[in-house]
Amino acid sequence: MRGTQKRWRDLTSMQKRGITILGIIQVSLLGAALWDIRRRPAEQIRGSKWLWTMVAFINYVGPLAYFIIGRKRAE
Repeated sequence: MRGTQKRWRDLTSMQKRGITILGIIQVSLLGAALWDIRRRPAEQIRGSKWLWTMVAFINYVGPLAYFIIGRKRAE
């Protein structure tokens, strides 16, 4: 039994728009984090680049954690 699961076609246009916007935000955060990890010198990142690359793939939390915790601040 499917329960209360909805298919894409069952959603309202407002729900579809919201999901699309959230998806764009997620992909943008991931792309920005990966781009920054790749171009930033390892000395300016707390921990390893490899670890932060893996963490960045955790929805929303990973990229935000990298930008808040993973990057060292300019001194």
